[in-house]
Amino acid sequence: MPDFQNLPSKLPAGKTSIFSVMSGLARKHKAIDLSQGFPNFETNNHLKELVCKAMKDGYNQYPPMNGIPELREQIVSKIENLYGKKYDEASEIIFTAGATQALYCAISAFVHPGDEVIVFKPAYDSYEPDIKLAGGKPVLIELKGKDFKIDWQEVEAKITSKTRMVVINTPHNPTGTIISKNDMQRLERLLKNTNIILLSDEVYEHLIYDEEEHQSASKFPGLAERAIVCASFGKTFHNTGWKMGYCVAPEDLMKEIIKFHQATVFCVNHPMQRAFAEYLKNPDHYLSLGNFYQQKRDKFLELMQGSKFKGTPSKGTYFQVMDYSEITDEHDVDFAKRLITEYGLATIPVSVFHKDGKDHKQLRFCFAKTDETLEKAAEILHKL
Repeated sequence: MPDFQNLPSKLPAGKTSIFSVMSGLARKHKAIDLSQGFPNFETNNHLKELVCKAMKDGYNQYPPMNGIPELREQIVSKIENLYGKKYDEASEIIFTAGATQALYCAISAFVHPGDEVIVFKPAYDSYEPDIKLAGGKPVLIELKGKDFKIDWQEVEAKITSKTRMVVINTPHNPTGTIISKNDMQRLERLLKNTNIILLSDEVYEHLIYDEEEHQSASKFPGLAERAIVCASFGKTFHNTGWKMGYCVAPEDLMKEIIKFHQATVFCVNHPMQRAFAEYLKNPDHYLSLGNFYQQKRDKFLELMQGSKFKGTPSKGTYFQVMDYSEITDEHDVDFAKRLITEYGLATIPVSVFHKDGKDHKQLRFCFAKTDETLEKAAEILHKL
């Protein structure tokens, strides 16, 4: 029998995702799940009907590698209308198996052994493994304070001749903060006259609250010329299980991303592309989302009033970070597990996103849930 136990691992520090751990515990204990980032309500019926129609109409074989022309046209038009940047629909856009695949292909295409990639912590948990798999070195910069601000002096100090890429995420998972126009302009000035690539994770671009505006990298010429912008249909249209995303980038960057896309999945779901191409013809389907989710956020925060949990209202995403330091000094991972096993409620401990697992006594709650679910969760949390 072959012995594979001692084979060298490409990700020796890799662990089971915290999302899988907490969701698994939630299922085991039949807990209310406010942990993993997905809605517990259905996607639009009309959109589902469009997918079924595309299947019945025979769109069940491979689409073009970079996506059907109709959908490419819709996305390019949407970006131009919202952010003023015109991408070439033939050479500067590609559809992927979720935004996570887009991120993987972007990092794999450009990060070489020894390259450095700046990542802001706390951060979504796929960036660092992707960088390490490419042979790169994550250069981690902790966001500052309870409002998670970027220290641009520290960023400037961390940029070296080895810096290949900077990764940003706005609206930001897990904190629910957004990057300001001033921040984007600072970044634009900082990267000027360099060959540094910007990887901009914008999967929650339409989930912005309190009359704020999404500051896409596409809006800033000095960033757009070097930016790979990744987006998600799943986050936007309440169907994360469909695993549909896309990215846009200047042609010189996209031609390299396409090579990795071709070698991994080649193309993605054809009937869903047909459905989204039709569905996006009505801009209200995405422009109304900010108001929809702000009501969800406000409902959750209203329900939490009078509890011992404290938090600044999320500015974007469908996540709300709450401080529990008035309740216990337990490590957030231990407290989150105890919430499941003893109280029947699943959340995500924020320390897993931080540099060196720093624990600020914070949990992340997903409020993309029905009012009934939020009410039941709040009832539990008020007992603590």
